[in-house]
Parts: sequence; structure tokens; C-alpha cells
Amino acid sequence: MNIDLSVKIGSLTLRNPIMLASGTVGYGNEISEFTDLNKLGAIVTKSLSLKPRKGNPPQRITETPAGMLNAIGLANVGVEVFLKEKIPFLKKFDVPLVCNIAASTIEEYVECTRTLTREETIKAFEINISCPNVREGGLIFGNDLNAVAKITDKVRSATDKPIIIKLSPNVSYIATFAKAAKENGADAVSAINTLVGTAFNIITRKPKLQNVTGGLSGPAIKPVAIAKVLEISREVDIPIIGIGGIMDWKDVIEFMIAGSSAVQIGTLNFIDPSAPGKIVKDLEGYCEKMSVEKISSLTASYIL
Repeated sequence: MNIDLSVKIGSLTLRNPIMLASGTVGYGNEISEFTDLNKLGAIVTKSLSLKPRKGNPPQRITETPAGMLNAIGLANVGVEVFLKEKIPFLKKFDVPLVCNIAASTIEEYVECTRTLTREETIKAFEINISCPNVREGGLIFGNDLNAVAKITDKVRSATDKPIIIKLSPNVSYIATFAKAAKENGADAVSAINTLVGTAFNIITRKPKLQNVTGGLSGPAIKPVAIAKVLEISREVDIPIIGIGGIMDWKDVIEFMIAGSSAVQIGTLNFIDPSAPGKIVKDLEGYCEKMSVEKISSLTASYIL
């Protein structure tokens, strides 16, 4: 049986639905030692800002039951260094590159997008409007419907490449944000970004993270993520990239049934960086067993 694992995100075609999530694989060079990047659907870069960012002081990561908290604070090399020092390595691979962009102002989002869109290797942009571990921007943008609409509209005017808006789960009704993104030119949405969480040391009574709060990821958030994907899928006709606690191929199928066109692997990369490649093979096995010729046919195939 000839299985077609390809999926479409707007005008972007991926060879399979497995993407590497922003912030979990750096700029690709580290994880390339453990998995064949050429066999994946896409790589999403670590968040990029116009100027370099040091991020938050340590401790920046801590484990939690069935997950992890991170408060990296969008530390990155900046657009200029990325183009000069990181892109040459990424050009070696035949895998679509999606640039994740984070900013403190709407103007910075636009400038980052405009600068990066000239680089042919970059095939799409994921706009991070919803990072819960930085003090400026971040959740303020992600929780404001007008800000989401305005950022999407302004970024749309800065590039002809696909725009993916990464949505915050820390809102009461995520579908309204997906609708605002679509109406202002987004080609797709990513759902979900991390949930806000914290943890304390019971001996010192101090927060385990220097930033106090951070973003919760991992299996603990998977049911929440799937519910948010389902909500968007039922309300808004837009491609959804599902994110949140994916640990194996079964989780990928579950996200797709709920409405995802593709998924992003995040926390799992820290546990087993070779897992994304294995998941691609397992998806093929599932499709063969279930007589699914095109994996894209599973998207929003739920029965309610």
C-alpha cells in the first residue's frame, strides 16, 4: 500500500505532519546528530527577535509531574547573527524551515519578518504572540484580541510567505483568536503554546524558577491542547498545527482526529531527540494497518 504522509499548511506542503517545535531544538544543529532532519515535515527555529536577547537568569527549567516548566525568556542570537551564522548550516538540509518570531512591539514583529523574508531558505513564519515567560509583550499580545488582529495584519503586509499565528491557551475562548488571525491574513494557527505554571521548593519556600512562573509543557497539557484544537476546528476553517505533550505516534493521530493538519514535537526532544524520526515510521505503519491512504484524511475526522 502506497501511503501518502504529506500535509498542507496553507501554500506550504510538508512531506509528513511532524514538525520540531520552537525552542526545543535550538537552530537544528544539535538535534541533527540524533535524527535525520531530511525525513521530517519541518523545523521551527528557536524564537528570533530583532536584537539578541539574554533571556531570564537561571534557574530556567524545572521538571514537574508529567511535564516541565521553562522560563528561558526567549534567549536568542538575534536576526542578524541568525542569518549570518545559523542559516548556512540549515541550508544543508532538504526540510522546510519555519522561523518563529518573538517581539516586544508590533513594529519589531514587522521588521523581523521583513528582514527574514528575503532569505529563500525560510519557507514560513510562526508568529509567537503568546509566550508566558517574558515580562514584556508575550501574554499581553496573546490575550488581546485587537492586538492579535493588528499583529497578524501588519506581519501579513511584510511577507508573501505563509504566516502561522501561535495562540495562547491562557484565554477563555481560543476560537475567537483563531478567527481574528484568519480574518487578518493568517494561513494557519499553532495551538497551543505553553500553559502558565509555577512550582516551589518546600524546604526553602522559594520558587523553583528564578522568573517565578513559566510555561508548562509535556504530557500534562495534552488533553487541554486537544480540546483547544477541537474548539478551533469546529469554529474556524483554518489549518491547525497541534502542539502539547506529544510523546508518540498515537498522540499525533489523536491531535489529527481532533482537527490538526500537522503537529509539533516539543518536550519529547529533550527526552529522546531521535523520537521524531521514529514517529514518522510509526505513522506509516498505522496508516497501513488502518487502510488510510492519505494521512491528511484523518484531519478533523472526529465523530461526535
